Amino acid sequence: MAGHETPATRAAARAGIAFRLHEYEHDPRAASYGLEAAEALDVDPARVLKTLVVDRDGAPVVCVLPVAATLDLRALGKRTALLDPTRAERITGYVTGGISPLGQRRALPTLIDASASEHERVLVSAGRRGLEIELAPADLLALTGGELRPLTRPARG
Repeated sequence: MAGHETPATRAAARAGIAFRLHEYEHDPRAASYGLEAAEALDVDPARVLKTLVVDRDGAPVVCVLPVAATLDLRALGKRTALLDPTRAERITGYVTGGISPLGQRRALPTLIDASASEHERVLVSAGRRGLEIELAPADLLALTGGELRPLTRPARG
């Protein structure tokens, strides 16, 4: 695992949880890092979760939700907006497209979409583009100190 060691994988290993790493060749032209991961790994996009950092009332909050879903900012409060990518990178210690909810520079409040609990295992970024970590939703919650709640906008139909 030495070549795959990131703060995220170290945090998972230190916690003693069962996880599996998945690596794929990242395409810098990919329009969506998360959908790219789902497709490259042939995994249901509902199981692949993206990590977004928002500013809620002047404080950063991590939101983890399915890659094909849209974050419902209004559900988080009136004064909530996505953080500028540069600021998100500085706060988390990861690059955009590789931001993991695990092993960030400092522990941030973390919200995980309720749909994660519908799956036996989910995948999140392992801390770099092209590397995903697969783990149980309960372990993701425990490692992040996260709160499970609805975060996505209903699909329009």
